[in-house]
Amino acid sequence: MKKTLLAIVMAAFTATSAVAQSEEGSAYIKPMVGGTLTTLTKDSYSKMKFGLVGGAEFGYQATDRFAVTAGLLATMQGAKFKTFTGTFRGVTGNVKDASTSLTYLNIPVMANFYIAPGLAIKAGIQPGFLLTHKSKAKVETAISDVNVSVTGKDGLKKFDFSIPLGLSYEIEDFVIDARYNLGLGKVDDVDGSKNSVIMLTVGYKIPF
Repeated sequence: MKKTLLAIVMAAFTATSAVAQSEEGSAYIKPMVGGTLTTLTKDSYSKMKFGLVGGAEFGYQATDRFAVTAGLLATMQGAKFKTFTGTFRGVTGNVKDASTSLTYLNIPVMANFYIAPGLAIKAGIQPGFLLTHKSKAKVETAISDVNVSVTGKDGLKKFDFSIPLGLSYEIEDFVIDARYNLGLGKVDDVDGSKNSVIMLTVGYKIPF
């Protein structure tokens, strides 16, 4: 599966290079920063968690109607959890103030279709690599309250894959970008949850 996904990414980058060589247009780099609202699917207790995203994308404007981009984005993901009775990271009891924080290095490769001046719809593929993880909660047990804090990547998938879909609007060289990343890869093997990410960023196009 990983080899197939890597082959898709390489094909997308190859296609981007081919367009850049065969079409007249302009290339640019776009530093971007913004916020995320994320959760984990298939968990009835999960709710949205706020995070940050930052990085840059390389773009090539092939025509006035079409552009391709490829980026590197450090993205804070994960979820908060409602109070529930059960087991959290190996501790059973009444679980409060629980959250899971995941940071990924995401590599979105996207096609941008301009439907009006400055307004584009976009879709693509996005492999991601887990950088950091932290889960924490307060668990009330029959004996005492336990503050649970777990870090590290044990038990988690190191590779993620999602489909980014979005809209962007350009004002001069500033770009306002809204995306939804539909997670296809499992975060872990415990409940099969997947990442669900809403992302809003502001970027600035620097031609070269």
